[in-house]
Amino acid sequence: MADSVDVLVVGAGLAGLETARRLGRAGLHVVIADRKADPGAGVHTTGIFVRKSLEDFEFPAEALGPPIRRVDLVAPGGVTVDLRSERDEFRVGRMAELYRIRLADAVQTGVRWWPNHAWIGGEANRGGGTRVTLATRGTTRELTARLVIGADGARSAVAGSLGLDRNRTWIVGVEEVWRGVPLEGEPRFWCWIDPVHAPGYLAWAVHDGQEVHFGTGGYQARFDPGASLAVIRRRVLAVLDLGRGSRVERRGGLIPVGGVLGRIASPRGLLVGDAAGAPSPLTAGGLDPCLRLAALAADVVPRYLGTGDPRELARYDGRRFRSRFVSRLLMRRVFGALRGPGTVDLAFRVLATGLGRRFAEHVFFGRGSFPDVGAPLGVSDRPALPDLVSGGIRDPA
Repeated sequence: MADSVDVLVVGAGLAGLETARRLGRAGLHVVIADRKADPGAGVHTTGIFVRKSLEDFEFPAEALGPPIRRVDLVAPGGVTVDLRSERDEFRVGRMAELYRIRLADAVQTGVRWWPNHAWIGGEANRGGGTRVTLATRGTTRELTARLVIGADGARSAVAGSLGLDRNRTWIVGVEEVWRGVPLEGEPRFWCWIDPVHAPGYLAWAVHDGQEVHFGTGGYQARFDPGASLAVIRRRVLAVLDLGRGSRVERRGGLIPVGGVLGRIASPRGLLVGDAAGAPSPLTAGGLDPCLRLAALAADVVPRYLGTGDPRELARYDGRRFRSRFVSRLLMRRVFGALRGPGTVDLAFRVLATGLGRRFAEHVFFGRGSFPDVGAPLGVSDRPALPDLVSGGIRDPA
């Protein structure tokens, strides 16, 4: 006889784990399934948390690097705009550790963990809900879920099975992680605006005093990510002594930048994280909106399952949020249209002015992210867990 659960969460990335642990705390019977045996293995996201997330959500100290207050914007011609904040603006997440701790937290609430389970498909069940088939270790496993939550990344298979919208616009990114690299001075975040080696996006390096992450991203049809990463590595060598450190990881993946999708919920399930198109269309920042959308999902789902009231599910309509992204979608088109280095160098003359600098500071240091979804954030009041582990590019979330 197949298992029967209240909620099946497919995908153990940031959004899936956040949703599952909140639903577990709400007393629902939840299963979280992922094709990986370890949620901390093969992480694809850079994991840069912004101040808004750090202020509104609680994170285990061991899963965050030191704070960063300085950003250097660099034009193709070498002109640099140095931005400094009086507050701690960024912290690089040690994402493997964070995922493992979040999973342990979810399991403590009663959530069941099904590793090595890949989504095959789901069909409407005659008695309600969805009859799901998962692949595991050369065989299949079935269960019936009152609601399915797709947290399975930019190319969500769950979205297709539930008849929900799917991402159509994305950029691709590639990154390396290094340790043991010495840092002179304060932690720093470098951003190269380069329409050749990061078309429609940017290249980056961030050193928080413990780890160095550097990479590049852009529209796949317009550049070779591997070749461009080699160029960015040479730029990093000009500011950091990589020769005294060692590369510990190389990763890459897709980042949806079309904005939150319109239809992200149906009576059979809903989407969170990248599957819902949560990352910002302009900056491709995804961690904060993934957390906020997960918080909303975890508020909506128990109410909907408890009452069956479609008005509860209507709160999770992506069209409520898309109007808030109009300016960012427009700026995404403008940014994506930049193709010549000379145009960017000219734009940096504007950024170097007082008005331009204030705009840049608003983009990098402002609290703007995912619209206020009106759901209680419910910052965790659970005690810190013991260390259970032995850090744009996205992970299924």
